Amino acid sequence: DVLHRHKDQLCTHLLERYRDWFGVDFEFLLYDVTSSYFEGQARRNKKAQRGYSRDHRPDCKQVNIGLVVTPEGLPVSYEVFDGNRADVTTVEAMVEMMEKKYGQAKRIWVMDRGMSSEANLDFLRGRKARYLVGTPKSQLKQFQGPLLDPANWVEVQAGVEVKLVADPNGGNQEQYVLCRSSARREKEAAMLELARQRLRAKLEKTHAALQKRPARTPGVIERRLGRWLGRFPAAERLMSVRVEVNAQGQATGLQITDDAQRSAWAEHAHGAYLLRTNCMEKDPVQAWRWYMQLSQAEDAFRISKSDLSLRPVFHQKTERVEAHILVCFLTLTLWRTLEMWMRGKGLGTCARQLLKEVATVRSLD
Repeated sequence: DVLHRHKDQLCTHLLERYRDWFGVDFEFLLYDVTSSYFEGQARRNKKAQRGYSRDHRPDCKQVNIGLVVTPEGLPVSYEVFDGNRADVTTVEAMVEMMEKKYGQAKRIWVMDRGMSSEANLDFLRGRKARYLVGTPKSQLKQFQGPLLDPANWVEVQAGVEVKLVADPNGGNQEQYVLCRSSARREKEAAMLELARQRLRAKLEKTHAALQKRPARTPGVIERRLGRWLGRFPAAERLMSVRVEVNAQGQATGLQITDDAQRSAWAEHAHGAYLLRTNCMEKDPVQAWRWYMQLSQAEDAFRISKSDLSLRPVFHQKTERVEAHILVCFLTLTLWRTLEMWMRGKGLGTCARQLLKEVATVRSLD
């Protein structure tokens, strides 16, 4: 509780230490959001709400935590948001908080597609900030030509290729980076095929049952179909399903038709993703590497939750919960600082392993 009163001063102190010890500059920042759930009802915490749970605990109340880290993975700052707040709505608050504390510089913000709304990008452009963001899968369709064109692809590592493409709307303020991964393609294709098989099995079972015993109320069957189609949205987009009705108004079966055109596009799009930026970097490999550093923020969340006991939260009061999160944040800074020191001394980069080995040391007094 005492520490939490000095949160801003502590974050400022950390930035000075990062700069002095490691030569870190803060013009390139990675931003991501996670959630942490509560044990108990958390009735005395005004931010505790039910929302999208990354911990797979939708039954529990939670808070959302927005974390800013450097490309080296060093934690810079964080904010605690209501548990039901959408990721996309946290961007403005986080950027304004960083600018208020550290000045309005032309930083490059790296964020995943969950936060790349047009409103957020307009907001960043209005503040003369630069960004590199993932885009929704649906936007990939606009780049079908360049995606299928075998020219100008550059290999960044085994099985991963990238290509720089212009804004399809003819603008000169943004550019895009097409990326495709063979490993990701195999995974997405396998997942889609499994979903398609499961959905078709359910549909064919319903069709066989209706042929044996027609249903008097087709509406009931349509609602049942809606539930199944909703469970397999990716597979549902590749087929059309219609309830067949006889002259007596009974549902007698299903007409299931595969959409060949959509299936062909899905096959081409497997493993492909799109990055969007207003940085005029002409090397798509560099832009891809910038985006891949977002994994530093994701890794910070994994460490916080597994090694540093961020979750579950047993505290109930709002101020006590925020104090708990601050302690976890400070512990993460120690963890990352240790990893930076290890890297400089040639001791690897796994703080977890070093701590295990140090724990075995015994005095011979």
